[in-house]
Amino acid sequence: MAEIGKGVTAGKLASNVQKRLTRAQEKVLQKLGKADETRDAAFEEMVANFNKQMTEGTKLQKDLKAYLTAVKTMHDASRRLQDCLAEMYEPDWFGKEEMDAMAEDTDTLWLDYHQNVTDKSLVTIDTYLAQLPDIKARIAKRDRKMVDFDSARHHFASLQKGKKKDEAKIAKPAALLEMAAPSWAQGLISAHQVAQTNLSYNQAEEELGRAQRIFEELNVELQDELPALWDRRVGVYVNTFQSLAGHQEKFHKEMSKLSQNLNDIMTKLEEQRQLNEEANHSESASSAPKAVQRPGPPPSRPPPRLTPSPDQRQQHAGQLEDETSVPDANTESTDTALQAPSWDSWREQDATEPEPERNDDRYPEDAQGGWDYNESRAQSYTQPSWDDVEGQESWSQDGGYAAHSYTEPNWDDDDGANVDQGGWGDDEESAVTNGSDGELPPGFLYKVKAIHDYAATDGDELELKIGDMVLVVAFDNPDEQDDGWLMGVTESSWMQNKDISAKGVFPENFTQKV
Repeated sequence: MAEIGKGVTAGKLASNVQKRLTRAQEKVLQKLGKADETRDAAFEEMVANFNKQMTEGTKLQKDLKAYLTAVKTMHDASRRLQDCLAEMYEPDWFGKEEMDAMAEDTDTLWLDYHQNVTDKSLVTIDTYLAQLPDIKARIAKRDRKMVDFDSARHHFASLQKGKKKDEAKIAKPAALLEMAAPSWAQGLISAHQVAQTNLSYNQAEEELGRAQRIFEELNVELQDELPALWDRRVGVYVNTFQSLAGHQEKFHKEMSKLSQNLNDIMTKLEEQRQLNEEANHSESASSAPKAVQRPGPPPSRPPPRLTPSPDQRQQHAGQLEDETSVPDANTESTDTALQAPSWDSWREQDATEPEPERNDDRYPEDAQGGWDYNESRAQSYTQPSWDDVEGQESWSQDGGYAAHSYTEPNWDDDDGANVDQGGWGDDEESAVTNGSDGELPPGFLYKVKAIHDYAATDGDELELKIGDMVLVVAFDNPDEQDDGWLMGVTESSWMQNKDISAKGVFPENFTQKV
């Protein structure tokens, strides 16, 4: 059995070799112009379209695979970028949880997009191109069968042309052979020669018919399939790019939402950073809030300096006149030891007496009014001069005390009136509101805004939040005011309740004057 199988294989190999030699010989003859070639212009155009179609489809498949590779690369780059952002994002920053969820959504979106393009677009192209190699192989087979058909046709034609010549060549020797042979053998020899000639002719004819049948079958099939395949490419391209465009639109739409969310988170994070920066700047500019303590009571304010009234001055002048009109016997000795003080001595004493310092910023109510009269409103007046000739007090040559009359100032004129009218209470009314206006609390001074939170630690303290507006009022007893602390009531509480008992003290450096 093994020998039989080897014999069959050897026979097929010899047959294939013989076919290749015959085809090569036929092509050489066709190129040399010694043999004609079967041509079909319509089929050749179909083959050219098929080759173009296959080239374009292969290029599209290659480019689509490159696009998917780029999508995968972008997915990896986006995932690394999101991981980097998640690692750098502090837990106490705004939107930490949203940022982590956004990274997961972005990764899932890239995976879905890559998978959808692969399944809907690339698979369609692969299926379309999978049938082209079979068509290409059948076209090549048709070309080979066409060469076989041309070879069989040329061989059969050559046999037809040489049949008459062979019959003439065979007839002459056959006639001699028949003459030499016995009469009964002459018929057999003639029949054998005719049979050999007919056998070669019949074999060539059968070979031609078989080659023609195979060629025509392949040719008809390809002529039906190639035009349909050429028209089918349009539908394949439409499905491929419609699917690709749809998935791209969906992907970019979802990605734009994630990008917008990321932008919103970054915007709010920047706002948070600016608020923290402003708070840190305010804390660094002012003293530390935790270090603020209520210091001891401020030093007592000096007593008010009062200007002598006209009645006092007239009383004093009357006393001097009485003394001059009723001299005493012991005046000389007594006045020698003790000299009555004059108004000039009072002025000198007032000039030499140091005036205590006043902090206008610490006691705004004293800066605007209070103990001293308002110098801007008071008009100047002529102070009596006790050193002039008319009002001078002197000693006589004999040691007696002599008093001269003096010109008493007119305290009832406009200048003096202005002094009395510009007293101590007018400026106080300009700085402190007496509460006649129902919209402001009694003793209102000015308004401040809280720039830091303050938690009250005592019952008389006022609790503040950033942005609270506070109406500052004067202390009932100014001696109770501590350095660096103010008294006030929140504007919202006053507008709602109109209750001054809700007032409390608060640190001044936690607020800013409006």
